[in-house]
Amino acid sequence: MRIPLGAGAWLDYDPEWLPSEEADHALTGLRGELSWEQREIVLFGRRVLQPRLIAWAGDRAYRYSGQTLEPRPFTPTVGRMLANVSARAGMTFNHVLVNRYRSGEDSMGLHSDDEPELGPDPLVAIASLGTARRLVVKPRRKQDRDRHELSLGHGALLVMGGTCQRHYVHGVPRQSGIHGERISLTFRYLLRDP
Repeated sequence: MRIPLGAGAWLDYDPEWLPSEEADHALTGLRGELSWEQREIVLFGRRVLQPRLIAWAGDRAYRYSGQTLEPRPFTPTVGRMLANVSARAGMTFNHVLVNRYRSGEDSMGLHSDDEPELGPDPLVAIASLGTARRLVVKPRRKQDRDRHELSLGHGALLVMGGTCQRHYVHGVPRQSGIHGERISLTFRYLLRDP
C-alpha cells in the first residue's frame, strides 16, 4: 500500500509481506546467527546505552550517533532477507542494521537516515519480525501535522522513499505492556565508507 507524504516523500507498507512460516524461520535464524551488542551512543552530547540490542552486516562501514560499524559478512538468514527485500524494493541493498527490541521498554528515538554515505534521498526498507510495534513517521518541521503511525508486525515490510529522509523523521517509541520481542532489519545502500 503506497502512502503519499508531503514534499515528494512516500511510504510503501505491506503488513503481510513475509508469510508467517518464513517469518518464524527468519526470527529463529537471526536470534542464533547474529552477535548482539548494546552500544553506547552520543545523544544530545551525552554518552548513553542504546535502549535495544543491535547487530549488522554489510560490505562497507556505517557511521551513526558517534560510532562506526565495521564491515561484517552476511549470515545465511540475513543474506536471504537481503535478497528478498532488495527484489521487493527494486534496490540492491548492501548494508543491514538489525535492531532487537526485547520488550516494549526498548525503543528508538525519532531520526532520519540521512548520513552522507547514503547519498541524497536514500531508499530505506524495514522488515519486521516478532511482536508488533508502532513506528511513528512525522515531518521534521514541527508546524507540519502530517503524522503517521504504523503497526509493524511479524512479516511486515515498510519502504521509505522519495524525499522521506530529508523531510521526515521516524522512530519506535516505548510501549508499556508489550512483553514480546521484535527484531527489525533496516536495509540501506551505502555509496561509500564514512
